[in-house]
Amino acid sequence: MDEEKNAAAPPAPARTQDEIALELMKFVAVTTGYGKGTPATGYAASKATRTSEEYADALLDLFEHCRALLRQ
Repeated sequence: MDEEKNAAAPPAPARTQDEIALELMKFVAVTTGYGKGTPATGYAASKATRTSEEYADALLDLFEHCRALLRQ
């Protein structure tokens, strides 16, 4: 029974560069609000928001940038 407790955990599966780039993109997007538009301070006449298509394009651009960084 002690041998079972001391057994090493199986190694994590290998991750592709695209998977790593996706994780990096998600981290940057969530922590910075990337692609959601510029937040307005104080009172604003209209809220500066992006359409869903513009937001998706911004995230795809960020993903491509992350992939390029990993290739270096």
